[in-house]
Amino acid sequence: MVTTFNKLLDSKQLRKTILLMAKSGSAVHIGCSFSLIEIVAVLYEKFIKLNWNDFQDTERDILALSKGHGVMALYACFKEFGWITHEDLLGYFGPSNHLKGLSSVHVKGIEVSGGSLGHGLSVSVGMAKGIKNKNQNNRVYCIVGDGEMNEGSMWESLLFASHHKLDNLTIIVDNNDFQAMGTIKDVMDLGNLKAKFDAFGFDSESVSGHDRDALFSVFSKLNNLPNGKPKVVIAKTIKGKGVSFMENNNAWHYSRLNDDLYANAIKEIENA
Repeated sequence: MVTTFNKLLDSKQLRKTILLMAKSGSAVHIGCSFSLIEIVAVLYEKFIKLNWNDFQDTERDILALSKGHGVMALYACFKEFGWITHEDLLGYFGPSNHLKGLSSVHVKGIEVSGGSLGHGLSVSVGMAKGIKNKNQNNRVYCIVGDGEMNEGSMWESLLFASHHKLDNLTIIVDNNDFQAMGTIKDVMDLGNLKAKFDAFGFDSESVSGHDRDALFSVFSKLNNLPNGKPKVVIAKTIKGKGVSFMENNNAWHYSRLNDDLYANAIKEIENA
């Protein structure tokens, strides 16, 4: 039987788990994981249906992280599910640790390998088409980055999804206005992203990616539109959300925590 997690995934705890992982493993990609927290929490709490005893259940929904560098956001949820341990967090990036720095299907709960940007959406579209071919009702949710939209394979996937009327596919764009080497506007300006999705035949909605109630409403609305159109949620987010010295500071795409920065970040989250 497939069900949602149906328990609260506390945003503060998820961010604290990410900080612990990043500090323990001297890992990067904190800011781009923080921008995803409320999105993945709402999806797992209310929408993603899994068989918690059989993760390969063919009736399960798919949450695919094409933006693979945000994988610590998923790992933080997996800790709450009991899929990974506290020791796994402390050993992150260690020689014997099974958790990868980018989304990898070799880790339980990860549905696509998303380290090479532009690939995860292509795989997700194929999954959605396969589900349609089997006349099943499960859904595919794919999280992509706005910087990832620079990739040509993304737009080929959108054309395919629209052509094949994949209304069981929902794309979530983490629209934090940054990519690895600068702002979206400076590197490759996307213009009006919603208008582009509309032109490709999608049902599109824009929403704050940190407003749980708004996210719930938008996902509910789109799931109730079985009209032959694939869906997209353009989620306006803040890179580094939750820690003042990380917010909208693109240095935290690759920066690492020392003891003082870790302590200050934990204190900010706890006092928020």
